[in-house]
Amino acid sequence: MKLRIVVAIGIIIGLAYCKDKNYDDYQSRGKITGPDLGMCICCGGWKIAIDDATYNFDSIPSGSAINLEKETFPLYVKLNWEMSGINRCPKWITIQKIVKEY
Repeated sequence: MKLRIVVAIGIIIGLAYCKDKNYDDYQSRGKITGPDLGMCICCGGWKIAIDDATYNFDSIPSGSAINLEKETFPLYVKLNWEMSGINRCPKWITIQKIVKEY
């Protein structure tokens, strides 16, 4: 009997956690492929593939539970983003919100 109660509580907590994350509240899915080690004007940061294009970004929002220095790539994510054009580079984006896709 106690085991059933513990299992039921675990399921309820798990469902509440997933609902709080609201994984459908993101505009895109992407694949972070790793650091961009290029030595050009528009190189550097990290590379991410979104749809049929590849972009660069330099950081992710704090509190996103992703540490790019410790992740294994490719890393599949859901994210909200916008074009930023840092240093006149057309393929740079700013990530506003990001979560690992499980």
